[in-house]
Amino acid sequence: MAQTDIVGTTEPLALDDSFVQDPYAVYEWLRDEGPARKVLLPSGWGVWVVTRYAEARAALTDPRLRKDSRVLQRYMPDAAPPEDDSLALALQAHMLNSDPPDHTRLRKLVGKAFTARRVAALRPRIEAITTELLDAMADLDDDPVDLIDHFAFPLPMTVICELLGVPDGDRQEFRAWSTTVLSDAPDQEVRAASTAMADYLVDLLAVKRAKPADDLLTGLIQARDHEDRLNEQELVSMVFVLLVAGHETTVNLIGNGTLALLRHPDQLARLRQDPSLVPGAVEELLRYNGPVNLATMRYTTEPVRLGDVEIPAGEFVLVSLASANHDDRRFADPERLDIGREATGHLAFGHGIHYCLGAPLARLEGEVAFRQLFDRFPGLRLAAAPAELRWRNSTLIRGLVRLPVHLA
Repeated sequence: MAQTDIVGTTEPLALDDSFVQDPYAVYEWLRDEGPARKVLLPSGWGVWVVTRYAEARAALTDPRLRKDSRVLQRYMPDAAPPEDDSLALALQAHMLNSDPPDHTRLRKLVGKAFTARRVAALRPRIEAITTELLDAMADLDDDPVDLIDHFAFPLPMTVICELLGVPDGDRQEFRAWSTTVLSDAPDQEVRAASTAMADYLVDLLAVKRAKPADDLLTGLIQARDHEDRLNEQELVSMVFVLLVAGHETTVNLIGNGTLALLRHPDQLARLRQDPSLVPGAVEELLRYNGPVNLATMRYTTEPVRLGDVEIPAGEFVLVSLASANHDDRRFADPERLDIGREATGHLAFGHGIHYCLGAPLARLEGEVAFRQLFDRFPGLRLAAAPAELRWRNSTLIRGLVRLPVHLA
């Protein structure tokens, strides 16, 4: 995608694979043009993208920008799905696609499980899982090793499944569904994966109803069955969003962060020399190349002015967390990785009422992962040129397909 394709025209910018592979170059041009711009997603859907930090932060809390899965589905570019897709559509009725009062009620049901205090109590188990995974990697005959498959994915997936009370037998299949649902794959493929995932979750809930346990999933079922606080669609979608968001964010934090550190050996050396920098380094890695590119969809209920740009009523809006975190109006020299930077205030986990519920868990998992990974494998290095690495086919998620590394 050439600069001439963007600058000097008011036509919507078509986002293609070059954007997926390197969104930051496109965002730099867009920020220079203004705080928001109309684009065409790979699906052909025309939406506005907010790119500057101040306007992005404001948009994330603006009540005129609404989130309602029913409205979003009604105006999707493809024809409305048939009635037998209703189960798959249930996955969209979660708290990320809802406004108060529904959002308030849904978030309250699970909020206590993700407080900083509750999450801190998980540290010993997270450290134990991390050690087990690194031991298994060290015993592999493979060289190079795919860090995503062997470490970045199984660590958060194991943690969230244990927290919820989900058996581990189907995790790889669930990963495949999740990858498709969050991708820019053809709509038919996304619906098929959504239906398969919804069927799986319905069966899982039936098993958990028959054999309750002391876990979050049982608690959610009881909220549905005894307190009448969740309808069936909300229950399915709640489990979906907790499972998907509960691992996707950390998978990409670990993968993207490891890549960034391996590409900046001076910063990795600082981290190894002073492990006390790890918590701050996690914040900088989240800012530098965070796990989420674009926040989930919103729509304008009336005209909304962001800076010198007015977005009309009835338009769909995506807030670019990645672009906001590279806005030099907020972060000095934003393209430079600096693990000593004061990176607080980044938008990697969003802002406002939809701020990522699992942020404390993702931070803890990232901290433990980076500490143990670089301590266990001091010779860790990339096994492929950075230009050879591919990013997942998603405008929503920012994550690597594979990260091949040499352990020594």
